[in-house]
Amino acid sequence: MRSFDYGKLADKAWGTDILNLVAKIHECKGRQDLFIRQKLMKLDRLVEIAKIQSTEASNKIEGIVTTSTRMKKLFEEKTTPRNRDEDEIMGYRDVLNTIHESSEYIPVCPSYILQLHRDLLKRAGSSYGGHFKNVQNYINETKPDGTAVTRFTPVAPYDTPEAVENLCKAYEQAVANEKINSLILIPAFICDFLCIHPFNNGNGRMSRLLTLLLLYKSGYSVGKYISIEKQIEKTKDRYYDTLDESNVGWHEEKNNPTPFIRYMLQVILACYTEFEERVGLMTKSGTSSTAYDIVKKYTEEKIGKFTGADVVAHCPGIGRSSALAALKKLTEEGLIIRKGAGRSTFYVRADSK
Repeated sequence: MRSFDYGKLADKAWGTDILNLVAKIHECKGRQDLFIRQKLMKLDRLVEIAKIQSTEASNKIEGIVTTSTRMKKLFEEKTTPRNRDEDEIMGYRDVLNTIHESSEYIPVCPSYILQLHRDLLKRAGSSYGGHFKNVQNYINETKPDGTAVTRFTPVAPYDTPEAVENLCKAYEQAVANEKINSLILIPAFICDFLCIHPFNNGNGRMSRLLTLLLLYKSGYSVGKYISIEKQIEKTKDRYYDTLDESNVGWHEEKNNPTPFIRYMLQVILACYTEFEERVGLMTKSGTSSTAYDIVKKYTEEKIGKFTGADVVAHCPGIGRSSALAALKKLTEEGLIIRKGAGRSTFYVRADSK
C-alpha cells in the first residue's frame, strides 16, 4: 500500500509561479481580514449567495441538477425536494452549513469524514452513506465514440480504511510540523483523497467540501463569501486535466501533485479577487450611492455578457428588485442593451458594438 509523507513537500523546490500565487493569496487574505474587521459592508448577503452557488455548482459537476428557481425555493425552505437529485442537493447544503458553522470542531480524521459523507447522502436514503466503498471503483473517461476508458484505478476496497487513516495522520503531522504552507498541503491532501476514492458515491463532492473545511481550519475563509465550487465548475475541464496529470505514478509514489496544486491556487486567488471586486464596488461607490449608481458602475466595468442574476450576485448591498429596476433604467437610457427573452435574457454594454 502507498504511504503518505508530506515532508517531501517541504523539501521540494517550488517554481516562481507557485510561490507568487501563494504570496498573492496571503496578501488578499490580509485585506479580506481587514474588510471583515472594519465591517465596511454587511456580508450576510454574500454568504447566502455563496452557499447557493456552491451547492449548485458542486452538484452540477457530477450531473446532479435542478432549476435555479427550484434551488432558490429549496434554500428558502419554501418547498421540499421532489426527486433524488434535489435530495442530494439538499444533503450537500446540510454538510456545507455544518462546515460553515463548526469547522473548528471538525477534526481531519476518518470517523468525521464518514459522518460528513453520511449527512451528504442521508436525504437521498443511500445505504452506503457513511461507509467506505465495498466494491472496486474506477475513474473512467467516455470517448467521443461512446467507448469507456479507465483513466485511473483507485485503492482497493479492502485497503481503503487504512489508506484514509494513514492519509489523515500524515496531514495532521504535516500541520503540526508547520514546515509546509497550508496552501500547498491542502491541494496535495485532496489529490491523494481523490486517488483513494474512498466511497461508492460522492467522492468529488466530498473532496470539495473537505477543501473548504481545510481552508477554513487554516484561516482562509474566502469560500464563505465567494463560491470556490463555482470557480471549479467554470473551469472543470482544467480541474480534471490537472488531476489526471497529478495522478500519474500515484500508486508507485512517483506522482507529481504540482499541476493540481497550481490549479487550486489559481482557483483560490480568483475567489479572493472576486471578493475584493464585490466589496470594492460597494466601498468605492460611497455610502450615499443609489442602487442605480451601484449597478451602473458594475455595468461600466463589465466586459461581455451579463445577466440580471450576475448583477444581483455582484451587487450584494442592494435588493433584487432594485437591481432589476436599475437595469431597466440603464436599458431605457441606452447605456446597456438587452438581448434574448425569458430565461435567456442577457445584457451587454452599448459601447461594446
